[in-house]
Amino acid sequence: MKRSRDRILTTHAGSLQRPDDLRQMLNAIGNREAYDEGAFAERLRGAVAEVVRNQAANGMDFINDGEQSKFSWTTYARERLSGHEQRDLRPGEEPTRIFSADMRDFPEYFARQTAGSNQRPVFCTGPLKYIGQVAIQTDIANLKAALQGVKHEEAVLTAVAPGTIEHWMRNQHYATQEDFLFAIADAMHDEYKAITDAGFVLQIDDPDMADAYQIAYPISIEEYRRHAAVRVEALNQALREVPEEQVRFHVCWGSYKGPHVYDIELQHIIDLIYEVKAQAYSIEQSNPRHEHEWHVFETHKLPDGKILVPGVVGHACDFIEHPRLVADRLIQYAKLVGRENVQAGTDCGLGTRVGHPKIGWAKFRAMADGAALATKELWTR
Repeated sequence: MKRSRDRILTTHAGSLQRPDDLRQMLNAIGNREAYDEGAFAERLRGAVAEVVRNQAANGMDFINDGEQSKFSWTTYARERLSGHEQRDLRPGEEPTRIFSADMRDFPEYFARQTAGSNQRPVFCTGPLKYIGQVAIQTDIANLKAALQGVKHEEAVLTAVAPGTIEHWMRNQHYATQEDFLFAIADAMHDEYKAITDAGFVLQIDDPDMADAYQIAYPISIEEYRRHAAVRVEALNQALREVPEEQVRFHVCWGSYKGPHVYDIELQHIIDLIYEVKAQAYSIEQSNPRHEHEWHVFETHKLPDGKILVPGVVGHACDFIEHPRLVADRLIQYAKLVGRENVQAGTDCGLGTRVGHPKIGWAKFRAMADGAALATKELWTR
């Protein structure tokens, strides 16, 4: 993976807004409704080409497909795994909520957030196997085609981590939860390796590393660390035979708009993040709940050879950050880990969080401009 050798490189967490007509097609596919396969394939190719051009035009060095083929960055994995089914909850079964602890203190707020939510839970009912070979090769082909003639440093495809799949799929087949977790890891290995075999950077999306704390709350920090350590072990098993220098690990606190009072602090999990077999670590860092956590890197030094991708642009509001603010954030991290070990990133994907695609592109431009300011100061020194 390229480093910021002579300037701060720019990237983002993955998800970008999908055109309305493409989203309608993805919704039909997800609901197993009839759709025109040829029309979908053509529209998808066009959407990927457009989103690639827009990233380059707005200053991104690491470019992806905007996750255009995925109705959701996480639920897409269900379409690429066999051995599960969807059904309604039965009496005594509770919904999975990544804001469970916050919800206890702010029930009125979350009552509005969850009103009308009708997503049916998914249950593992048989052996999990990867069946997404055609889908991942389509993603690879579409991104390669879209990158032709587009200036960029590296290309990225995203994939969800075993632990995050686990907390959106309930085990009703495997003897233990760990057996279930490692079965997910073994299945997803095929997707991870396909991405790096194609020459792309693989971004592993794992909000579960942080947001599962609220799901499990109340739980002690030590108990949670033991829980998270097993999920890191499973991910590393899934990353076997995958070149570490082609892997970026993304962690956030769930991306929902809300209080986040009960988020686990970065200091309690940073050493576990460092255990993931990845060269780069993309971490949510610019929102009011976590921006102060740059201090963590004063005492928990970035391991040699690694790259830090702090979020310097937020995804949970429509404010467009000032380039000077972006530069100040980048300079702060460069002082701690070295300028060549820093890349500018977003807190999370902008796909469904910002109010309009133009705001997302403006945030990218602000980040690129801020990275240029930081570059001028850091390399002039």
